[in-house]
Amino acid sequence: MTAANDRIVDTLKEILGAEAVITDDAERAFYSTDVYSAPPAPSAAVIRPKDVASLAKAIGAATQAGYAVIGRGGGMSYTNGYAPRRADTITVDVAALNKIIEISAEGMYITVQAGVTWKQIYDALNPLGLRLPFFGTFSGIKATVGGGLSQGALFMGTARYGQGADILLGLEVVLADGTRTRTGQAAFKNGKPFYRTYGPDLTGVFTHDGGAFGIKTEATLRLIEAPQAQDYGSFVFPTIESTIDALADIARSGAAEEAYAFDPASTQKNLRFHDIVADFKTLMKVIGGQGGILRGLKEGAKLALAGRDFVEDNVYSIHVVCAGRTMEAAKADLDEIRKRAAKHGGAEIPNSIPKATRANPFQPLNGVLGPQGDRWAALNAKVAHQDARKLVAAGEALLARHKAEMDAHGIFMTRLFIALSNHAFSYEPVFHWFDEWLPIHKRTPEPAHLKKLGDEPQPNPAARAVVHRIRAEMTQLFADHGASSNQIGKLYPYLDSLEAPTAGLIRAFKTAVDPDGQLNPGVLGL
Repeated sequence: MTAANDRIVDTLKEILGAEAVITDDAERAFYSTDVYSAPPAPSAAVIRPKDVASLAKAIGAATQAGYAVIGRGGGMSYTNGYAPRRADTITVDVAALNKIIEISAEGMYITVQAGVTWKQIYDALNPLGLRLPFFGTFSGIKATVGGGLSQGALFMGTARYGQGADILLGLEVVLADGTRTRTGQAAFKNGKPFYRTYGPDLTGVFTHDGGAFGIKTEATLRLIEAPQAQDYGSFVFPTIESTIDALADIARSGAAEEAYAFDPASTQKNLRFHDIVADFKTLMKVIGGQGGILRGLKEGAKLALAGRDFVEDNVYSIHVVCAGRTMEAAKADLDEIRKRAAKHGGAEIPNSIPKATRANPFQPLNGVLGPQGDRWAALNAKVAHQDARKLVAAGEALLARHKAEMDAHGIFMTRLFIALSNHAFSYEPVFHWFDEWLPIHKRTPEPAHLKKLGDEPQPNPAARAVVHRIRAEMTQLFADHGASSNQIGKLYPYLDSLEAPTAGLIRAFKTAVDPDGQLNPGVLGL
């Protein structure tokens, strides 16, 4: 610790209390390293404020002392979203800001602190018969609302309702100087947080910003009445092209709450992961979540009997969840999806994957490592449905050009396609390789799961360098296709990809809220 670090640590301890300021080397490394890579140096200190007033005061003190400040949510970034660029950085862990402030069943909104997880919201709303429209990510047991709104959270409910930003009504944000500001209707005198766009949509400016413009402390999200019935479908397709066309067609119908597709390797991996016969808890949740004991027993029996060996090795698969007020409504949506899948050569198979995922949507984060203990790093590109084939073909051609090199270093791929509302198609290629585990890999999975994976792989800097280089090529390819990406972090060429006048507006806004560039330097390309 330098003398300057000692001074800022003392100041932060005075503001927050000694227990809320972390300077241990291992802890600083953990809070500074994401799923993909470690920074050259960890943050100087990590703070875990328990209230917003002291957080605001601490941020103001840190920036006044010349330090950078980075907000960190659940830690599931794989784009260096919260990795510090400077050693003189203070990381804000928002996990202790985990209170649900208000649930308005009459107003149909919920206000939460930024450290609340998607699972926490789901569990609080479920007994009330309420739900978020989009209600969480794969990592929602740990991923926070603040992190999700900074990075572009999507998945549960996304095919019908979009992503986290689409259900957001307003925010509280702390700016670089420690100023607390609100957006949406709560920003008005005598206002309540029930509405977003009275005047310019200031809320939108602070979403998907990676914490470049402020540290999120509260969010208000709209609610829906929880659907009373769900039905599920899974279909296999012979080619990547037929899978893309079918997923886009299903998405346009609006019939599914979730619609996503796996490549052959991902299909088999997820069948292994959802070991239905062995997972009694999942089976019981399926039985209990069908709206009636008779139907529940029937669906649970179908799931158990299906097992995991009903899919050929070399097929793509699409999985959907339909939901409605009645089972007849859900079945009508699924019938429409069946027609569209069949039109593109799809064959229906047992629906184990979507049924098990919905029965237990917030699994422990054992998937932070691959099923063989491999490291992984995803990329993401979203385009209009009519451009999906062209984008995927270009991405796959790029990977084909590097196949020999990737094979030589033991690098392999999986792919995920997601329908985002009825107007966007998401392509997510995922790189896998064997390499030493980072702090987040060692701490996040369940201990029994880590033990099952065996010994940690040896360091593999050569494979790591190849992955890094190909990822850079692919992010540029995405930009060349005009694609959008979530989890922008410090990976995607966001600012450089903008038209000059728009980039100028982004820089001007950054200067207005963070004149010295101290909030997460490097994120968004700023």
